[in-house]
Amino acid sequence: MSEDDEAPRGRRRGSIGARRNPETEAAVLMAAQALLAEKGYAGFSIDEVARRAGAGKPTIYRWWPTKADLFVAVYEQDKAAFVADPHAGDLKSDLIAYTRALWTFWRDSPAGCTFRALVAEAQGSKAALAALRDKFLPERVRTLRNIFARAAVRGEIDAADVEALLELYVGFNWLRMLTDRIADDKAAVDRMARLIAGARGDRKAG
Repeated sequence: MSEDDEAPRGRRRGSIGARRNPETEAAVLMAAQALLAEKGYAGFSIDEVARRAGAGKPTIYRWWPTKADLFVAVYEQDKAAFVADPHAGDLKSDLIAYTRALWTFWRDSPAGCTFRALVAEAQGSKAALAALRDKFLPERVRTLRNIFARAAVRGEIDAADVEALLELYVGFNWLRMLTDRIADDKAAVDRMARLIAGARGDRKAG
C-alpha cells in the first residue's frame, strides 16, 4: 500500500468490512464540509478530506468514488438542516415556502454556496455528470415530486402534468442559482409559484 493510501499515523480511522463505520463517516463528512467552507469546490479534494478526517483514502473511495459523490453526500446532509417539506396545504404556498428555504440554503451553506461549481464541472466531466444526473437529482427532487403529487390529489393540477411542472420549477431555480440571482426576491418567487400552480392544462373529455 502506498503512503497516499494511508491516513496520518496514530489517527487513522477504519471501516468495518463492507459496512460503514459511523464514526469514520461522520468525521469524513465533517472534514468535507469544513474544507468546502474554506476552499470551495475548486479546492475540494478527497486527499485533503482524508488527511483532515484521519481516514484511509481507500475507505473514502469505496464509499464515495469521486469528489462529486462526496460533495453530493455533504450537500444532502446540509440541505436537511435548511429545507423541509412545507405541507402548507396548497401548491402555491408549498412552492413559495420551499423555494425561499432552498435559496437560503444556497446562500448560507458551504455546500449550497458551491453547488453551481458541481453543475459547471458536470459539463466537462462524465463522472461529475453521472453524480449529478443519477445520484443527485433523483434524491433532490423526491420532496418536490411529493409536493406536486399532493397538489394533483387535491385537484390543483393534472396528475399527467406533474413531471413537466417539476422540470419547469427546477429550471427556474437552477437558472436563478447559476446566474447568482437567489437573493430573497419574494415578488419573483410568488410570481413563479402562482404561474406554476395555475398551469392546469385544458383537457377535452374523452
